[in-house]
Amino acid sequence: MEVILLERIRALGQMGDVVTVKNGYARNFLLPRGKALRATDTNMKQFENQRAQLEARNLEQKNEAASVGERLNGESFVVIRQAGDTGQLYGSVSTRDIAESVSANGFSVDRRQVVLADPIKALGLHEVEVSLHPEVEVKITVNVARSEEEAARQARGEDVTVLEDERIDLETYDPDAEDGDERGDDADGDGMTDLPEAQETTRGPRDGEQIG
Repeated sequence: MEVILLERIRALGQMGDVVTVKNGYARNFLLPRGKALRATDTNMKQFENQRAQLEARNLEQKNEAASVGERLNGESFVVIRQAGDTGQLYGSVSTRDIAESVSANGFSVDRRQVVLADPIKALGLHEVEVSLHPEVEVKITVNVARSEEEAARQARGEDVTVLEDERIDLETYDPDAEDGDERGDDADGDGMTDLPEAQETTRGPRDGEQIG
């Protein structure tokens, strides 16, 4: 279907461009949201008559988006999910989940404004782009964790996929002690390994020997 864009659309074109899109995309998104008109002679004349008004509206929306973007850019949002010890999620985090988390913190964001190539499927800090307006894009951080406490640790730079017993082993491991075990002990400090002293043994009398 050919449509006339009423605003700049990512990967499609600028306001006033006539582009060809899939019928479903036009009917389900562009046309009902007022982002485009069917490319007919009548609609083209209507667009030209309203162009100045549309450009003024677009500028106002851009300024509003820029104002929100100044506050939203660089912010971090926590999403709690269950996951295994390796950090793999039991499920995923979608654009809807991210939009809900952002909106819950006082920003009005639609899931279609969240730019995510694939759902998030692992714990960690993920940088995500949010398109507030065709000409205003910001970056946020999505902190996916199993708990609020774990999210705080991740924000400090900790790797939460390290198991507790592994962390204890790393903290208590002493390579010098291990080298000492392999070399033996040098108790007198002479640079040579001290071997155990030979134990004195007592031999009893052999057959025929006299004890004098």
